[in-house]
Amino acid sequence: MANIQLVANLARYRKARHMTQKELAKMLNISRQAYSNYETGKRTPDIDLLLKISQIYNITLDQLINQPFSPDGTIREQKGPYQSGVELLSADTIYLTAEEVSILKGYRTAKDEVRIVINKLLIPQSPEEE
Repeated sequence: MANIQLVANLARYRKARHMTQKELAKMLNISRQAYSNYETGKRTPDIDLLLKISQIYNITLDQLINQPFSPDGTIREQKGPYQSGVELLSADTIYLTAEEVSILKGYRTAKDEVRIVINKLLIPQSPEEE
């Protein structure tokens, strides 16, 4: 079970630094395949590896694990405390702010036409659907 935010951030920070998985894996003294498993959520890095990664990117562990990616390293207005959520099909974990929890609760109670508008705004559409 993966932390969705961590999985997303691992790839985003690496790509923002114009690094390949192979280059980063070498810096971490692990195989490229082992690192790839972290970016795909198949495995979760241990705390020592997370510390090394955050040092390479010059960010905090909180930024790496919980915060949405920010290319310039600044923490956005979204700050803890966080509530954890679990994606039911994959058992992946995501950490949500109180505001995000409130938004999700509102979405669940919204009328169908409101949900359609929200989905069009937030969910990327494939070219055939546009």
